[in-house]
Order: sequence, then C-alpha cells, then structure tokens
Amino acid sequence: MRIGAYLPRIKRVWALLGLDICLCPASIQHIQSVKTDLSYYEPGTLASDRYNTFAGGLTDISDNFTVFPVGVNIGGRPVIFSVLVRGQEDGTQAIDFENWLIPYDTVIKALKLEVTPLPDGQLEVRSPGLVTRINPKELRNDPELGLVFSIQELQTRFGVPAEFDINEYAIILNPPWLGQRTGRSNVTAAPLQLEGLPRIEPSNFTLTAIEQRLNATGSESSSGFGESSSLRARGELTAVGTLLFGSWYVRVNQPDFLESPTWSLAEAQYLQQTDSGDYIVGSQPTFWRSQSAGEYWGVTTIQRRGFTPPVTFGGGGFVPGQRLQASQVGRTILGEAEPGTLVRLTQGFSDRVLAEVLVDSSGIYRFEDVPIGGQSFGNYRVLLYPQGRLSAQPEIRDATFSTVPGQIPAGASATIVSAGFGRQASGFQNQNFIGELQDFRGGIAQRWGVSEDLTVGVGGIYDETARGLGELFFRPSGIPLEIAASVLSPDEEGNWDVNANVRYEPTPGISAQFNSDRFSQRLNLNWRVLPRFILLGTYNSRDGVAAGVQTGFSRRGFFTFARATLDNQNRLRWNATQRWGFLELTQQGNEIGLQSQLNYNLSQSFLNDRHSLLLSYETRNLERNDNLATVGWRYRSPARSADGSYRWETQLGYGVGSQGSGIIATAQTTVIPGLLLRGRYEGVSVTSSEANYSLELVASLNVQQGLFPGDRQSDRFRTRGGLLIQPFFDRNTNDKWDIGEELYTETADLLLILNNQPIKSSQPQIQNDRVLVRLPPGTYRLDLDPAGFPLDWQAAVDAYAVEVVAGSYTPVIIPLIRSFTLAGVITDTEGNPVAGARVEAISADGEQRLFSVTNSAGVYYLERLSQGMFTLQINGEPAQPETIRLDESSEPFQELNLRER
Repeated sequence: MRIGAYLPRIKRVWALLGLDICLCPASIQHIQSVKTDLSYYEPGTLASDRYNTFAGGLTDISDNFTVFPVGVNIGGRPVIFSVLVRGQEDGTQAIDFENWLIPYDTVIKALKLEVTPLPDGQLEVRSPGLVTRINPKELRNDPELGLVFSIQELQTRFGVPAEFDINEYAIILNPPWLGQRTGRSNVTAAPLQLEGLPRIEPSNFTLTAIEQRLNATGSESSSGFGESSSLRARGELTAVGTLLFGSWYVRVNQPDFLESPTWSLAEAQYLQQTDSGDYIVGSQPTFWRSQSAGEYWGVTTIQRRGFTPPVTFGGGGFVPGQRLQASQVGRTILGEAEPGTLVRLTQGFSDRVLAEVLVDSSGIYRFEDVPIGGQSFGNYRVLLYPQGRLSAQPEIRDATFSTVPGQIPAGASATIVSAGFGRQASGFQNQNFIGELQDFRGGIAQRWGVSEDLTVGVGGIYDETARGLGELFFRPSGIPLEIAASVLSPDEEGNWDVNANVRYEPTPGISAQFNSDRFSQRLNLNWRVLPRFILLGTYNSRDGVAAGVQTGFSRRGFFTFARATLDNQNRLRWNATQRWGFLELTQQGNEIGLQSQLNYNLSQSFLNDRHSLLLSYETRNLERNDNLATVGWRYRSPARSADGSYRWETQLGYGVGSQGSGIIATAQTTVIPGLLLRGRYEGVSVTSSEANYSLELVASLNVQQGLFPGDRQSDRFRTRGGLLIQPFFDRNTNDKWDIGEELYTETADLLLILNNQPIKSSQPQIQNDRVLVRLPPGTYRLDLDPAGFPLDWQAAVDAYAVEVVAGSYTPVIIPLIRSFTLAGVITDTEGNPVAGARVEAISADGEQRLFSVTNSAGVYYLERLSQGMFTLQINGEPAQPETIRLDESSEPFQELNLRER
C-alpha cells in the first residue's frame, strides 16, 4: 500500500483529535514497516457515521454519504485544515459532489462572510464581492454537522464554484471576488475628538489688516507736458479685524487722495455668521430689491432652522440671498429592480460607495436625503448588481439632480428681520465724513421648505411705501424644470416688481432659460444638434430677437471656440478663440467695433508665461471709424504671489492708427512682499491722440503678532478667519516665546495636521516665522506629527482644539522642548544582562512616566524624555544609579547602563 496517498487523511483525523503531526521520511518508513491498517480512517468507518439519521430537508441525500474530515482551501491557499463534511469518494474522485454537505460555520469562516441579523429574521451576508440575504428557516440541518450548505447551494446562493482535490483531500472554493477590495457603504470622515484637548480661543478684539489702494492717472496733449497736463490721484483705505465673535470692516473712499477733507466713510460693517444665525450691523444690502437712492445702513438678523448655509470662499461681506439658502438639499433617489439585487449609489465616476441597499420582495430601492448642492454637484450613478454578486457586470443608471438657489430642505425654515435707514454718502469737501441718514426702511420675511421639491417664502417690507413679498423655489422630481421667483406687490404707481429665473431642459441636448426683472425679460434657447455644435436663440424685450451658433472642440495642442449671433436689426456679434500649439488668436466684435489679438509664446509655454510676441488690431465705429494696430513683446514670470498676480510682468509695444502712433508700455511687480506696483503708458489709443499714463499701488499690511506683509486679500477676512501658527524652540521650558528663542517652520508641512488631514491640503502660506492658514469660522483640531519634529526636539503638547472666528487669525504658539534619549544595558548584581526587565523613568512631579522592556541582551531604550529630574526604576525597584538630571547642557543621546539592587 502507498502511504503517501493516505497522508492527507491521516492529518485531517489527527487534527480533529487536537493532535499535531509532522511525518518525516523516517516516520513514514516506520508506519510502512509495521503495516498499520489505515482502513480505520477510511470515510464511513468513523464512530460519528453510525448516526445517519437526517432532519427535514436532507431526505434526498444519498444513503451512501458518510461524515469524514477534509480541508478547505480558498483558491490555492489552505484556510481550514480539517473539518467534517458529509459526502462520498472512491479514492480517485468525489461522488455526487454537488450534494456534499459542508457546515454553515465553515462556509462563513472560509469565505470571510459578515453576517448581520435583520429585524425581519433574515440574515444579511456580505463579502467583498457579494451582498445577499438568507432565510435561516431555509437552511438544512444535519444531525451531526448542524446547519449546512450543499456544494450546489454555494454556487446558486453565493456564486462560488467548488471542486474536490483528492490529492490535497480538500474542498477548493473559488470565489470570483478574490483580490477585490471591499466597498463598504456610508463612507464618512472620522469624527473630530476635541474633548480633553487644550483650547485656544481668539482675542475679543483685533486689528488684523490694513490695505491702501492708490491710483494716479494723467494725460498730456500732443504739445507735450506743461499747463495742458493733468494728474489726479484717487485712493481707498480699508481695515478689518475681529470684535467678539464676528468681524468688523471699514472702507474709506478717497476721491482726492491729497485732500483729506474730501475723504468719506464708504462702508462700516459688523458681521457675525454662524450655522444657525447671522447678525449684521452697519452698511449692508437689503434682502429685497430696493429702488430708493442711496445706501442702506441698519441692523439685520437671520435665524435658520434645519439647514446650514453654504461656506463663503471669496471676499465681500454679507449677501442675504446666500445666507437664506442651504448648502445642501436632501433629495430621494428611488427605482425598481428585481428582488435580491444589490443597488449601490456612487457619485460621478468615482468608485466610492455612498450607500447601498439590497432590494427586498417589494422590488423598490430607495435612497433618502441624498445631498445635492455644496460640494455635492448632484451627479450620481446607481449600480445594480444582479443577485447581489459584485463580480457581475452591473446595470448603470444615471441620477442627476440640481438645486434652485434659495431652496432649503423639507421641514427647514429661515427668518430674516431688518430695520435701518437710507444713507447719502458725502465725498465733497467740508461735508460730513459719515454722511447723512435719511428715510426709514425695513422688512421681515419667512421661508419654509415645504417638501424636497418646493420652498416658499412670504414677508413684508417698507421702502418709501409698504409692499408685500412672495417667493417660490421649485424643482420637481422627474421633471427637468427649475423655477426661482420673487414678487413685490405694486408700489404707489402700481408697478409690480417680478424677478423670475426659469430653466427647462427636456432633453440633454435642449435647454431653455427665462429671466425677468423690472428692466427687461430675456429668453435663451440652446439646442445641441451635434456634440460640438449648438444652435442658439435669444429674446430680449429691449433688443428683440437673435439667432446664432456656437461650437467648440479641443485636442492635444489644439483648441477652438466660436460663438456668433445675428439679431432682427442685422447686428452681428461674435467672439472666437483659436489655439494651435503656442499660437493663439482671440477675436470679438459687434456693431461698435472689433478687437483681435495674435499671441505667440516664444518660450513654448502653454501657461502663457515667460516671453510672448503680440500683434493686435482694434477698431471703433462710433462718430468716426477709428483703428489701431499694435505690435509688442510681453514677459510674465513663472512665479506668482499669493493673490495670483505675476511677480514680474512687463509689456512693450508700438501702435499705429487713425489717431497717430506712439509707444505703449506696461510694467507690474509684486516682488516686494505685500506691495503691488503697476504702471502704464499709452502714447496713442484707438480713439485719442493724447498720451495717457497711470500708476497703481496696492499696499497690504498685517498687524497681528507683529508687522508683516499682507496678501492684498484682506477683504476675505470679512467672512473668514484662520490660524497663525508659530512653532518655536522653548529652551527654558516656560511655555512662552521669549526674546532670542528661534521660530521653526522648515518642516511645517510634515509637522502640522489639521482636522486629521496634512496641513498642505488647506493651502497654507509657510513663511520664515509663521504658518498662515485661511479657514471658515469653527473649531479645529491641530495635531503635531513627530515626523516633523526637528532632531532632538519634541512638542510639549501633541494636540490642540483651536477656535477660529471671522476677521482675524487665531494665534497658536507651539513650544518645542528638548527631547532626550537614554539607552544602555540592564545587569543583575552579578553583572549578567537581564532580559524582559521593565525600565521606567519617572519625572519629579510624576506627570511623565516612560518605560522600556529590555531585549534578550538586556538592552533598553527610553526616548522623548524632557528636561528635569527623573527617577529610574527596574521592575518597580530603584535602579543604580537611581536618578538622572537632564538640562540644556545635557547631550540629547546618552548611554547609561543600569544595575539591579
């Protein structure tokens, strides 16, 4: 008898007995020499096989089936060494393999299935390639194996083919999802843990930034400088900061920069914006369409319930319309599918699963409260996997939604109340700097989310006369229609004020948009006849009807866009852009004139920077036919400043036209931090022979934590704040930045983690002495990653909770303290190394306890020790030496051997 053929069976039996076996060649020879009878281990002879009674559902199993041990492999990898199954084999192959029975628990373990009991009593079974449901009552019950699956059921229920390898004596399962990654639903960001962290709060009042703009212009006649030349300088001074929990902003208009009596207050506003409410005091726009002259100064509050407004990223102050709408509106996606189908919801062309559902007997799938708007643009895809098998090719259904500006979620509401006065600004010499307050104005309005499709609003305002206000925002499900409309009841002259925006898109290639206000009504029709060809139709109550075409396409190194319309008064209007490699032609024209420019990039840069050759031609057809042709050279530096301006930009050319000829030159630089200088000289223009020149200066200064250059974007502080982070070497460990202690920002991109994300994802400005990050108001978690610590230094505190308010940076001063490392060998009283000993270093105040366990050679390693006195212990007992002092003069790495007492 050949012993090798029976070795797999011997191993299965010994494994069932809880024994381990290792048969070397000598052992095999010994077994063969004693001629051990292996028939005892043959299937059907085990004691358990004497119990061959079956529960319901097993009566169709062959009477010749017996219980015997086999292995279970997944693909070519063993996962279960031995398990009892019911079946039969003849020594060369499996008999009636489809009806073999394998325990339920074995299948779950081998395929790594996740089983979740459901309220209806069913079991949801999930794997990287399968999601299905099982009714436990339908499972077979073997008197010896318990709940079981047949091999055929593995194929029908889970789509897992199986085979029996007689040589391996194992059942081999081949799930089609091998190597696939699991795609769990409801992927959400990890919640921020802020409890217990040191909190850093902003100051109650700050002056954050000051910005001065100056624009000086002048001209000279053809006779040159002299009495005929003129120079005028206009300016604008702004300042921004924080007051309590909001921002304050002041803007001063300087119509004659050299005459301070002409200066006037153009804007002054306090703004506090939160997710639930806004508070505005000072100059601001009205939430209704005011027809009164002058500005509006007053007090306004908005209270929101059930939604949050969109985050403001750009500059500017309070915009009522944005704060009355939701950043996201939840909508419902539903459809029909066969029961047992796994339906997954994804966004765009991403593979990330947002939600999934297994279709039940109703044949309906539903995803509720799917966010539309904000960062969710409304382009979703529904993937349907038949029988829940993720290895199958899914059916793809598009689900595209949009929101109407002003819409809020169902059940949400918002209230706005405003009261104030009209203001007539000054601006003339010896006038009031603040201006004059005039007539009273005010109003109140309420907006409700009636359903996920409909939002309505009503209110009343007083602006010279009392008027009623009505609002409607409608986006029905299943109909490509969007309506946003607001109505003011008639004024004293009986004029209604209707503002409407309606968009209808019956097919992906046809769209219609209607806009109406008190000035005109406009209708635009677009019909995409071909993928890159669109027919246009427009109507304007003032200009009449026009028709036109639009086309656009691009390839590598090639781009074309063109649009042209012709109205009922035979006025042709067009614009076009054509690019071939590094050559670009742009042109636009109408009944007034024509502008054309040919640009060739000499540096062969697709970004239009460095050196370029320019050729332009311009005409004006007003009182006379004027023209101007210009040829020139332009240079733009590849580097840019924080606001996007080029560090260097200069242009030099010469123009010839109907008004004469002359030099045209411009120059701009932002190389000086916080300062923009721009100058322009025109020796001739298309309509004038006079030479014109201008000089523009923009100076920005940040005054928080010392004086340093600003980024000429101080207007953004009105709705945003930020972090001003300054790590420093705290050499005297007093947690204060003292004179002479250096700041450290070299590895800031590795050191700082903001809300569980690297700091670089927030686009910081890393300077020599600080790190600046612009952020919306809120509370943020700032962690310090040891990967960014300078060598032999560490952070005194590893994480902070930082509050950010609009109007300023919140200063975060991070002390970095010395980090010491002790290493050495632990020996006993006889000088032998001690393995597995616990070595502890305990600070004098007991707040810092660090430990290490020695290896087999008795070596320990204690790191991240700070300055101070430490007590050393071995296994809880004092070591020799018992203490060590670490200070500024100590070496960061010290070798210290310790001995047990």
